[in-house]
Amino acid sequence: MTTNTRCCGSPRAPGARRDHRLRERVGALGFGLVALTLGKPRRIVAPRDNSRNAREESAGYQRFALACAPAPSSTQLGRGVMPCFRGGSGALAQPAEPSGARLRALALNAGMMALALAASPWLAPPAQAQETQIINPGSMAVTGFSGTIIPGIDEGLVPWVDPVDETFIDTERATLRVFDVSALGGPPTGQLVNTPLPFEVLASQIGQVFALTYDDGVRDGTPSDVPDLYAGATSLHGIRIVTPDADDDGRPERERRGKAGATFMAGQFGEENGGGPGTIWRIDGISGAVSKFADIDTNSGPGIGDVAFDKAHRQFFASDLDTGLIHRIDATGALIDTFDHGVTGRPVRGLAPTADDGAVMDIAGAAFDSDDPGTWGYTQDERRVWGTAFHGGRVYYAVGDKAEIWSVGIARDGKFAGDPRWELTVEADKDLPVTDIAFDNKGFMYLAQRGEIENRYDYSQFADTGDGEVIRYWRESPDDPATESIWVPVPQEYAVGFPEANRQSAGGIDLQYGYDAQGFINPNACTDTIVKTGDKLRDNPALAEQLAAGGPLAVHGVQITSTSLVKPANVPPFGSWFVDFDSFYEDPEVEGHVGDVEIWRPCEGRAGYYEQIPYPGDYPTPLWPPDFPPPGNIPPCLDIEAVEYFCTPAGLEADLYVRDVAGIGGDSVKADSRTPGVGISPLQQSKPAGAPFTIGVTGHFPGDTVNVGLCFYKQSDADKGGYYPCCKVVVPLATPQVSCEP
Repeated sequence: MTTNTRCCGSPRAPGARRDHRLRERVGALGFGLVALTLGKPRRIVAPRDNSRNAREESAGYQRFALACAPAPSSTQLGRGVMPCFRGGSGALAQPAEPSGARLRALALNAGMMALALAASPWLAPPAQAQETQIINPGSMAVTGFSGTIIPGIDEGLVPWVDPVDETFIDTERATLRVFDVSALGGPPTGQLVNTPLPFEVLASQIGQVFALTYDDGVRDGTPSDVPDLYAGATSLHGIRIVTPDADDDGRPERERRGKAGATFMAGQFGEENGGGPGTIWRIDGISGAVSKFADIDTNSGPGIGDVAFDKAHRQFFASDLDTGLIHRIDATGALIDTFDHGVTGRPVRGLAPTADDGAVMDIAGAAFDSDDPGTWGYTQDERRVWGTAFHGGRVYYAVGDKAEIWSVGIARDGKFAGDPRWELTVEADKDLPVTDIAFDNKGFMYLAQRGEIENRYDYSQFADTGDGEVIRYWRESPDDPATESIWVPVPQEYAVGFPEANRQSAGGIDLQYGYDAQGFINPNACTDTIVKTGDKLRDNPALAEQLAAGGPLAVHGVQITSTSLVKPANVPPFGSWFVDFDSFYEDPEVEGHVGDVEIWRPCEGRAGYYEQIPYPGDYPTPLWPPDFPPPGNIPPCLDIEAVEYFCTPAGLEADLYVRDVAGIGGDSVKADSRTPGVGISPLQQSKPAGAPFTIGVTGHFPGDTVNVGLCFYKQSDADKGGYYPCCKVVVPLATPQVSCEP
């Protein structure tokens, strides 16, 4: 398994000190020494020295639930600080002095639980991790909050000190993990699955991150089949600020409100590694080395909404929650230009252009409140871009809390085409931001909502849960002229998690290869599985007895489900597998601690794959009316920039994105088949500028090259009668090697 390299000293593999610490704790609890092998890194209740090196033995969070004692124990109890005395509302209730007997009982119970979990079947010893690269086809990257720590807790806290005030981001825990989910151990029964130890990136290296994307694996101009992974800085896991140490305890002072001299807490944005709120990090897919890829230095704190990769032009798109801009970034990390939806997109719908209001996150000013996201400098809701995806020659993006999905074209030279298009307004029970977008090879567009931002000072909650939906839309076939959108008006929904309503989405989705009946990955099925992040995924008291056989209930991580299982199927979701982000299961109360998920899934040549269309040899000679254009060299009059394939109920459809090279102002096409036995429909259609022309293809074998004859013209010219300019070309379409038959 790839090791994590810290800033100082030699590399240390996660789990390097687990055996020693386990023996130490077992002896302290009075049990005999029993050899236990943990299936994943876990938090084992044990003391720790001040060097902090012992953290590498576990991938879990730390919760110092005993820290409210006047002479606190150094016992560590997992992730997220949850003060050990809690009222019904979950607020901190600080007693004078909890008894030593109670402290010992809590420590003993926590230790026994950790040992019991270690021997559970869902934590069986994993297979050996990949030694030569960290990313393989099907690899699943997941982001989440890295956890908390009280530095120097071994010295204790004075009785009047609130331990939460002394609790900080744990910079030596992972905020990004890459999982091997190629073998899930059996058919889905709603169970937690064992995976090999994941590759981890620590908060000290990149801070807190949300958005993820992969590139295409091209290295120095040569395909390597191993991509790099990219992660964007985020405020979605809270904003924490500090001022310099004022009480000589060796710790900075936590601040709720802005204050002169305030800085972001270590582990917030990876500033100790040169990062900031606008940083996009690169993780090398072979070595795991971490480096800063790009930096939107005008981002004051809201962070990056999402990141998407454009394979055709080898460039990236990143949504900026501070300004609302979509940044275009080249393969070296250089910022090229931007697209402003508020100014350019809104007028397409007859809405007033809305420029950024200039609000910024000022952590040194009194107006900043870490509990109030309204003071964090987010741009206005009507221009705030969240999730993004590059698909079919266009960048799709989600705007606002009453989410609308838009798209803008990418020209042949890679620039924004300036043709923003409203796609749909999301139909969901709650108006929540869509933080992730994905497309499959059957024509479906998948959307994931994330709950409203709720930044609790005690680190327990970063987002509301229980309302976030995962839904999918598909194209109307044929397009219904009575509806404004080309997408069906009512989406299908997936059950996410076992809690009532099954709406535990944390805002991350992607498509995965299919799985066979025994849970082994099938790379020949390109997008048969959906993976989605969520909180409290296996927490349902009414089903506790049935769920117990499948592992712990407090699972915050990823749900893996066949794409075919839309509601009412899979309710409750016993037809899914579950993976926990950090392998710590004693934290049912935390919310919003999980982020995005991304799968490395190379699937070229299948439906839903987009590519520029190269013409073999010269362009076909277009047919013009007499004396038009003038005699001489005839340039190509029509260019097909991209083709987008969809499987629909009617069969295979192809969207043709046309560039009017001759400048005839065409808005219509006539199409026919030049391949015997293959049918093309519809034969004639008109579309507004920038919209694709859609044709149906029937009677072919998947993978065949079908020749399509096109006549591209202006409908108003045709309406006049007689001759009119018509660009005629024959376009060879390489159909995907997937049958669209149900």
